[in-house]
Amino acid sequence: MLKLSFGIGNAKLAKDTAIFSLPAGHTCPSAMLCLSRANRQTGKLADGPKNEYRCFAASTENIFPSVRLSRWRNFDALRQAGGISSMADLIEKSLPRKGITLCRVNASGDFFSQDYFDAWCMVAQWNPNIIFYAYTKQLAFWVARLNLLPANFRLTASRGGKLDYLIKPHNLRNALVVFTEGEAEKLGLPLDHDDTLAWKSQGNFALLLHGTQPAKTPAAKALYKLRKQGKGGYKTDYFGHYKKQPKG
Repeated sequence: MLKLSFGIGNAKLAKDTAIFSLPAGHTCPSAMLCLSRANRQTGKLADGPKNEYRCFAASTENIFPSVRLSRWRNFDALRQAGGISSMADLIEKSLPRKGITLCRVNASGDFFSQDYFDAWCMVAQWNPNIIFYAYTKQLAFWVARLNLLPANFRLTASRGGKLDYLIKPHNLRNALVVFTEGEAEKLGLPLDHDDTLAWKSQGNFALLLHGTQPAKTPAAKALYKLRKQGKGGYKTDYFGHYKKQPKG
């Protein structure tokens, strides 16, 4: 029986969290400032023309072929499934349940179609005891279902995309990537280090720069300073799971 691949927890997320991923960049048509893609065959990275900081998930696919393969298998299976009900059924039968109270949707990648977005809404309705949450730049899909989202499907608009103009008029809860803690403080935004704010709060927040960044870029310089301070976010291990950066 064909099933999708889910991860279970990591150093950033608790062991009661199921984690679902798709190919970074390739499933993110509204990405802009973080747009990066790893070639499906070679893993070679390509950054978008307006890239200001590299997507951590794309870097993982560059380093670990098995992670890249797993995410592409998920994407292929969903596209093969087709419509809303078929995708929802596939997700439902693949979803881990033992000890799971949270599900991080699209830890890599994004909602690549309205049907795919609606499929997750359906799965959330079927599983009221699990909180499903996601960051997304595909804000048009969210706005189209603004008053229809299940209470346990919690979204955060990820700033830095082509559809940011939809955030203010629709009062979408949002998150901003910052290069320093001071930047978040000046903006009056709390920092979310473990996704607690993403699934539990209702306010806006910031995310500290993490992952790997292209050499000699402002993002790389900022990340170097953060790591010197012991605050350099996260990187991933062979399985694409987060592990905390060592101090110093």
